[in-house]
Amino acid sequence: MTVTTPATTDRTAARTPNGGPGPATGSRSVVLRALLRNKLAVAAFVVLALLLVAALSAPLIAPYDPNTQNLLLRLRPPAWQHGGSGAHLLGTDQLGRDMLSRVVYGARVSLLVGAGAALLAGVIGTVVGLSAGYLGGWVDRALMRLADVQLAFPALLLALAVVGFLGSGLWMVILVLGFTGWVSYARVVRSEVLSLRSRDFITEARAIGVTDVTIMRRHLLPNVMAPLATIGTLHVAAAIVAEASLSYLGLGVPKETVTWGAMLSDGQLYLGTSWWVAVFPGIALMLTSLAINITGDALRDVADPKAYRR
Repeated sequence: MTVTTPATTDRTAARTPNGGPGPATGSRSVVLRALLRNKLAVAAFVVLALLLVAALSAPLIAPYDPNTQNLLLRLRPPAWQHGGSGAHLLGTDQLGRDMLSRVVYGARVSLLVGAGAALLAGVIGTVVGLSAGYLGGWVDRALMRLADVQLAFPALLLALAVVGFLGSGLWMVILVLGFTGWVSYARVVRSEVLSLRSRDFITEARAIGVTDVTIMRRHLLPNVMAPLATIGTLHVAAAIVAEASLSYLGLGVPKETVTWGAMLSDGQLYLGTSWWVAVFPGIALMLTSLAINITGDALRDVADPKAYRR
């Protein structure tokens, strides 16, 4: 007996006897066209691509070391303002450090924390959601009650408590944000699995003796990847904002590591006289979060067949 899943069917249908594109290829082209029609999503994707390139090549494009201090140049305005200089396009901060270099290097930490926390939370939430939805019974009840308990605590407050107790650091922040963000993944995956576990291909797999772990890994997991990608994209933005909040409060990564949150914290005292110290990292944080959220919304719309079905 051959077990056929929706994913397997799509892959099989992608090949036609004459070698031409099949339904799967057509579906992918429809999805791509739907994304390209969304001009706002395309612009958001371009912004994210530029940020990623800037973060990866920060040592090459940043004009100065972000931690190099020069008190003789402290609080210099941006180049287009009176007193500014082309040597420091975005000005300098209270210690004479180049703002452009610090904003560029800050993107590395923000994107790393966002992606790392989303990946960790996604792995935990997927395992929990698959187990709860497929196994059901006391496993489902226990795991969902655990999720309810975590939801009873505000995520940022819980992260503050854990970081304050265990100590700060880049990897500690990623671990904390990852372990406090898995519930949304688990709930979505569980709901998808509950609708899939009674399908014929799951029943057939059980009938021929396929193990539960194999069914979850090979037959259920591929069918929940679309909502997982959407949630993961949105969670990256939430993790970036959470990291900035922790760094703003002095509980994030160490001070010697450049982060947008720490730059906002340093610049709040100079908003009235040297606005650029806080405004530029704030703009970078806002644009990054906005671009990620717009991209996530576009992926969600396209992942819903009703959004692009004609």
